Amino acid sequence: MADLAKRFPENPLLRPAHVHPSTAGMQVICLLNPGVFRFEGKIWLIVRVAENTAAKEGMILVPIIDEEGKTSIIEIPDKHPELINTDARVVRFQGLDYLTTLSHLRLLCSDDGIKFYEPEGYAPLFGRGMLEAFGIEDCRVTFLEGKYYLTYTAVSSNGVTVGLRTTTDWKTFESHGVIFPPHNKDCAIFEEKINGMYYALHRPSSVDLGGNFIWLAQSPDGLHWGNHKCIIKTRKDHWDNARVGAGAAPIKTDRGWLEIYHGANYKHQYCLGAVLMDLNDPSKIIARSNEPLMVPTETYETSGFFGNVVFTNGHIVDGDTITIYYGAADEFVCAAKFSIAEILKSLNV
Repeated sequence: MADLAKRFPENPLLRPAHVHPSTAGMQVICLLNPGVFRFEGKIWLIVRVAENTAAKEGMILVPIIDEEGKTSIIEIPDKHPELINTDARVVRFQGLDYLTTLSHLRLLCSDDGIKFYEPEGYAPLFGRGMLEAFGIEDCRVTFLEGKYYLTYTAVSSNGVTVGLRTTTDWKTFESHGVIFPPHNKDCAIFEEKINGMYYALHRPSSVDLGGNFIWLAQSPDGLHWGNHKCIIKTRKDHWDNARVGAGAAPIKTDRGWLEIYHGANYKHQYCLGAVLMDLNDPSKIIARSNEPLMVPTETYETSGFFGNVVFTNGHIVDGDTITIYYGAADEFVCAAKFSIAEILKSLNV
């Protein structure tokens, strides 16, 4: 099936050089996977900014947030016998995993959805406390009943969790701590209650049993979650055979809740697909992409910090048109338009 994405000719919209480091001594390595929302007549991105520090000969440098909320650097000799350094994103040292970059969230806005800038008065969001010591990543934004819900990946030596903060003005935030414990990520809250309940997609993972599957959860208040159900699994001999994870909040259509999700194969190629859920009971899957809607093909998608990746957790909907903002090659922020009707027609019932 043909790739359905109509990529912006201006791609990449954002590169690491387009934003400044958060503090002296740090350097921006990657811009990734923005959450997207409308606010005060503009389109906004809440972009994951991944930083590290300048290289030091003979050492692997790992940035973390210390107990005082400041960035500190762990130095690991690059020839140490207990160092495993085969992945650009993660190192393993003395039995523990560390990220090679430290991520925070940066707010940018645009009048036209193409040219983005950092507005004055809107501070970056940083990890706070023991459970966010390795940073916060991949924020998804849901607007529900006058409030913005920010679900994000919180990383620390204790594991990967889902954190939640809420806001109404994007200047003051209320932190609700961890809402899904390790190992969990890719959490997207629906933008409408169903039968009086909040719903969310999330992605627990197991190294022993199960796999990287998409689950559904319910909540009476948006904070405490239960009635978990596994609803979307990887598929053998398909483009999404290794892992799947939710994108942004599902889109309500006449036919059901449409979710754009990412899937990866065992060659670590990340593509986008779609799944359709029942309007009254999202645990019922109506249809799903047999082939991906979007495959990394452009140079900025195939080459970068971690190549062959298109990954989204944010979009804007205008009638039949979805504008998806996505991370490309774990380094750039790009955009593409899709037709909802075309996506629905492509699904395999």
